[in-house]
Amino acid sequence: MTAATRKPPALTLKDAFETEFARRDAERAAREEAERAQQAADLASAQALHAAVSADGDFLAVRGLTADVRRYTVSLDHALFRIAAYFEAGRASVTLSDKRTASPGSTAPRKQEIVESVEDALKVMANFLADETR
Repeated sequence: MTAATRKPPALTLKDAFETEFARRDAERAAREEAERAQQAADLASAQALHAAVSADGDFLAVRGLTADVRRYTVSLDHALFRIAAYFEAGRASVTLSDKRTASPGSTAPRKQEIVESVEDALKVMANFLADETR
């Protein structure tokens, strides 16, 4: 009997199921790994921004600011306002919130910009700070 006349083994439901299950499992694992890598990159970006923001403690003290980092968020707090950058999916949302008109514990966002890098987030935070200290 030659190779041309042999029939391939019949595919069974079990074989098809196991093939599909393995494919889905590999896709899920790839998605989870990509998400973990993105979260690690977002965390590294937040830490880099915090390092840049808090590098000059005297500048912060003179302006009445405190810098804080919590996982993916870097914030500059003042008695009257908060500037925060939240990193997610490789981008940062930078907001300026007014504490004067908000109830205690919450802030009302007044401005928001989406940026693509730590450097851009730092520039927007500086712009928002300049707007508040005119």
